Amino acid sequence: MNVGILGAGRIAVAMAQTLNGMEDACAYAVASRDIRRAEEFAEKNHVEKAYGSYAEMLMDDKVDLVYIATPHSHHLEHGKLCISYGKPVLCEKSFTANVKQAKELLAYAKEKNVFITEAIWTRYMPSRKLIADILSSGELGELKGLSANLGYDVVDKERMVKPELAGGALLDVGVYPLNFASMCFGNEIEKITSACVWSPTGVDAQDAMILTYKDGRLATLHAGMLAATEQYGIVYGTKGYMIAYNINNVDRIEIFSSDRKSIRTVEVPKQITGYEYEIRACMRALEAGMLECEEMPHSETLQMMEWMDNIRADWGLRYPFE
Repeated sequence: MNVGILGAGRIAVAMAQTLNGMEDACAYAVASRDIRRAEEFAEKNHVEKAYGSYAEMLMDDKVDLVYIATPHSHHLEHGKLCISYGKPVLCEKSFTANVKQAKELLAYAKEKNVFITEAIWTRYMPSRKLIADILSSGELGELKGLSANLGYDVVDKERMVKPELAGGALLDVGVYPLNFASMCFGNEIEKITSACVWSPTGVDAQDAMILTYKDGRLATLHAGMLAATEQYGIVYGTKGYMIAYNINNVDRIEIFSSDRKSIRTVEVPKQITGYEYEIRACMRALEAGMLECEEMPHSETLQMMEWMDNIRADWGLRYPFE
């Protein structure tokens, strides 16, 4: 599969490195609005073609899939552009800036009969099934609650702090704890309670969220861009608990008894970067003639966007373009 990368930032580099390590896909093209930047990116990251406009790359018949690596604020525009050229899309999380945009983009993809999915890599990784198997086995007893924490020191990154880029901790970092909760406990929630600390630019810098489930379970989540955290995802049951180390890219899972003794550790398969799983999921879906990935169906993308919209509404956080 020939993948075209739309955007030439940091996350695009990670995708190019991933594709370079795959035998069944390749980093075929990169597009930037600055041809020099695209050419420099292509040379450094072993990409075959460089384009100075997005449309130019989308006109290339050899591009089989487009990975959108631009800020959240531009996903709707760039997603619709790809679809207008009939190109299947893997769009980096968060899928769009809000649920209204997500619905518009998905409706356009459906109208044009073009594949699109969200690149929330934790949904596609082998660790997801490993965790699901542990939770469904009964080993932890009756599941009662979970906590998930993800924080980085990235407050100096432009895309994180600019309101016009849909910046803030929630869409970039908070989306992972929210997805962890959803993957572990589902989406049948009664309410979401939350609070944030504001950045000087007027976006959320640090977030705390509590999801109360209809069956009485509780998910306590934290996300931030002010400091690095331990990044654990923990699920608590009546017989013990499970720690998923590094919920953004789980590298091992440890099971503990109710008296806090380590019982066993589950190793996660070796990987290139972790992005290869979403690429292969796209390949399977396209080969099957599907318009979405079963690992992250459109309904789940809309649910995550709706949760984040509601959380931002509670804070009174609106982006300039909303």
